[in-house]
Amino acid sequence: MRTQLAVVIPALNEEKTIGAIIDRIPGSLPGISDVRIIVVNDGSTDNTSNIASEKGALVISHATPTGVGYAFQIGIKKALEIGADYIVNIDADGQFNPEDIPLLLAPIIAGTSEFVTATRFARAELLPEMPVIKIWGNKWMVRIINAITSKKFTDVSCGFRAYTREAALRLTLFGRFTYTQESFIDLAFKGIAMTEVPLRVRGQREFGTSRVASNLWRYGIKAITIIFHAARDYKPFYFIGAPGIAILSLGVCSTLFIAWHYIATGQTSPYRSLVTASGVCIIIGFLLIFISFIAEMTHRNRVLIEEALYLARKSAYGNRDHK
Repeated sequence: MRTQLAVVIPALNEEKTIGAIIDRIPGSLPGISDVRIIVVNDGSTDNTSNIASEKGALVISHATPTGVGYAFQIGIKKALEIGADYIVNIDADGQFNPEDIPLLLAPIIAGTSEFVTATRFARAELLPEMPVIKIWGNKWMVRIINAITSKKFTDVSCGFRAYTREAALRLTLFGRFTYTQESFIDLAFKGIAMTEVPLRVRGQREFGTSRVASNLWRYGIKAITIIFHAARDYKPFYFIGAPGIAILSLGVCSTLFIAWHYIATGQTSPYRSLVTASGVCIIIGFLLIFISFIAEMTHRNRVLIEEALYLARKSAYGNRDHK
């Protein structure tokens, strides 16, 4: 059976680099019989689309920018539609080396992983030149994702990754702004085998500014929002029930203290204000715990729905399982 690789490239106004990126994608790879290139032109106003078409890529164009997260999702969908067995996504800005695609695919071809990401921070000698604030931000993103998934990643924001068809079929994302951190959470909770490959990458774009991280505060807020929503969906008790228990415990402890003080002195003064505060804490705590139980049931429904969605995708895009 022929084995197809689809290389997905989201692009927004990348006419200076898109041609070179496509040219450098290996046309022949071990274990791969066919390489297809998919460029998702996300509302570019320059010559990105024409250059990609001239280079032989399959181009999907959006009239206006939709966000790299949504462009990535569209690229994955098209890759599945054309029957890709393996999928690599790479940025169009020239920060990643297309020649490294075989290294990225190696764990997948070997059958040891279903999702592989390049890491910029696993080895000190490969650390890219980039602003200290970006390195700091990446480290905090890693800590957050590792805490949520109980994994030990070193880079969760790199846009150079490889997926098996199975992993891509199971991927369910909602964020339009970015996809990098959300995909880690989604695939980790679905039991997809994941690994990192240390690679040398450019720390900064050669031309222009980042379409995603040009404003670090904006990027941080939007990324954290997407991460919170994803983690909330997969760990509702951790995000809702645990705070509820803490608040309830605070209210109960305050109530016991006031009761002890009243028994000892016959009055609630000077802690009278704590009476109301304790009652409020107890009510809020109970409500949060109750909501977390409902959220847990909703999560179970989501698992069933996503399993149905996976089976529907598998049926719609064709079954190309490889043993």
